[in-house]
Amino acid sequence: MLRIAVQAKGRLYDETMLLFTESGIKLESGKRLLLLPAKNFPLEVLFLRDDDIPQSVADGAADIGIVGENEYAEKKKNVVLTKRLGFSKCRLSIAIPKEVDYNDISWLNGKVIATSYPEILSDFLKEKSVKADIHIITGSVEIAPSIGLSDAIFDIVSSGSTLVTNHLKEVEVLMKSEALLISNPNLTEEKQVVLGELLFRIEAVQMAEDKKYILMNVPTENIEKIIEVLPGMKSPTIMPLAKEGWNSLHAVIDEKRFWDIIGKLKALGAEGILVVPIEKMIL
Repeated sequence: MLRIAVQAKGRLYDETMLLFTESGIKLESGKRLLLLPAKNFPLEVLFLRDDDIPQSVADGAADIGIVGENEYAEKKKNVVLTKRLGFSKCRLSIAIPKEVDYNDISWLNGKVIATSYPEILSDFLKEKSVKADIHIITGSVEIAPSIGLSDAIFDIVSSGSTLVTNHLKEVEVLMKSEALLISNPNLTEEKQVVLGELLFRIEAVQMAEDKKYILMNVPTENIEKIIEVLPGMKSPTIMPLAKEGWNSLHAVIDEKRFWDIIGKLKALGAEGILVVPIEKMIL
């Protein structure tokens, strides 16, 4: 049995639960528990605060964990970064009152910066040779300048709406963050096998993201030209139709590329174009 630590609530929790669902992992339903086993996979989920996850994985209380890169970088625990998951993206930025003139990083000298991420901030200030005081706050960092606790803040920024609400503006982006899968460096061979199967499922889900399965009828004489403009993973599947001189062509493409090439496909005689979502993809 593999134990995975995940955030107990919030956006990272929601997106992690969606990943489990898309990976075919069903959790026991019912009353919310601290430790929840899966029905159909050798996995149990341990719900924790996000800032406790790196420590729990390093100590072996959990075998693996899904955590924001911000907490991974802040805690600096002895864990293995196993996989970047690509969701729950945000950035860690320094922000100041919007009415303040800011020319460069030297403005921070002698200032007080409020943050929940003192380690990341301290490393940055040392690298830039900036001498500022760090005021550690565990919550509601964004209100610190307005109540006189600090001159600036260093905090997570997602949409930026919280900064706008508190009359702040970003002046320095220190790092970008996303969800990470981390693991204990001393997993048993049995647990490594389970982790491998979990990674296989996650990668199948990720491969299908933003991909579409496209089917179309194409004239035989233009197949080569159509293949040239149709990006795909490998050579497309081509099957002859009952109507002489026509074929059915199947391929996988990035959804964002479809509208760029649809006109070219039609100009080359493609008809009956069908675009189908892909749920999983195995290479």
